[in-house]
Amino acid sequence: MNDITDEQLAADYLKGDKQALNFLIKRYLTPIFNYALSFTKDPAAAEDLTQEVFIKVWKKIKKFDSRYKFKNWLYAIAKNTSLDYLKKNQAINFSALNLGDDNLLFENLIKEAGPSAQEKLESTEESIMVNSAVNKLPEKYKKIIKLRYREGYKFREIAEIFKESIETIKSRNRRALARLKRLIK
Repeated sequence: MNDITDEQLAADYLKGDKQALNFLIKRYLTPIFNYALSFTKDPAAAEDLTQEVFIKVWKKIKKFDSRYKFKNWLYAIAKNTSLDYLKKNQAINFSALNLGDDNLLFENLIKEAGPSAQEKLESTEESIMVNSAVNKLPEKYKKIIKLRYREGYKFREIAEIFKESIETIKSRNRRALARLKRLIK
């Protein structure tokens, strides 16, 4: 089933193949958990959110529009579910969202001894500086930067997630990069 597209699996499920949905869930369980974890920074909350996301998928799959990618639809549900969680629980401030695990990387650098530690430390400092600058961006820019450069999404996919034109997304990306450049200097 690895060669079957997500969209075909969704269609198969709607035709009565219960295993198709199970396969989709298995395919995306870890990525959705990691995505929720990037919002909450709490593994227990991320597990709950992941479960909630897949319950919503199960309830709403009949509304899935096969003209779009299933992955984008799924991540849009995960994003909205995570943001709702943050709003309800005031778990963290949006400015606390981080694009990297700087602390873990720094702890690993302290434990390591070797000739390249200085280079890694400099890279970590640059990463901290960039993450700090990203955290200062308005939310609409921060989300695009995160999806584009951390998650590896294409502009077209980001446009589908946010239900906006690709031109709008590209424009926001350019503005976000310009602001980052000013913040870093």
